[in-house]
Amino acid sequence: MREENRLETKQRVQLKRMAEPDLHQRIHGASLVISLIIAGLLTAWTVMERGLLVEARAGQASEQIAEQVLRFHVLADSDSERDQQVKMQVKSAVISYLQEEMGEKRSLSGTKEFVRTHLEEIRELAEQTVRRENSGDAVTAELVTDEFPEKTYGDVTFPEGNYEALRIRIGSGEGHNWWCCLYPNLCFTDAVCGQVVPEDKEELEGVLDEDAYEMITCTSDFRIKWFFLSKGQDGQGD
Repeated sequence: MREENRLETKQRVQLKRMAEPDLHQRIHGASLVISLIIAGLLTAWTVMERGLLVEARAGQASEQIAEQVLRFHVLADSDSERDQQVKMQVKSAVISYLQEEMGEKRSLSGTKEFVRTHLEEIRELAEQTVRRENSGDAVTAELVTDEFPEKTYGDVTFPEGNYEALRIRIGSGEGHNWWCCLYPNLCFTDAVCGQVVPEDKEELEGVLDEDAYEMITCTSDFRIKWFFLSKGQDGQGD
């Protein structure tokens, strides 16, 4: 009987020893899974936090851009070739007038004040141009704050947002429109093509902070996101 008890005890010890490595492996595997889950959650949180930081910086930059520029918007009566030609003639006439009357050295407040106090002259000039093109369309000119979609001018892209603008509407204003930036000056009297000249970029850089300037001169969403992520990582942000 004693011999049988010793054998049973010995078997239980052997079974216990055999089970211990399996238990250790299970504990190790469970710990590894838990560690991977925690690492995944931390990574997801970091990515989400970085994403929120990018959105916040981009939003602040967009607001700063909108506060520091004055846009010029000409709306054609329709998309017909004739109406589009009239639109471009009005654009050129008004830009020439503004550049001649205001000169090159101007401020944002000075540009807005000039436009505000000369709206009737601007409207009359636009109307005279329309009449010279043998069009009887009505013409309005006003200084407005309006929502603009993202627009690219040369190699500068302005984000969507609410901007103050000199807006000239020809007829119904339902045709494709034309726009530029009166301040800082990104308006040309000839057709829009090619890149924004370095002098105009320098003027932009002078009135915008680093985030805002980098945002409008980046050529892709990837570059914009990379810029803002880098800003957050190197500690040169706020």
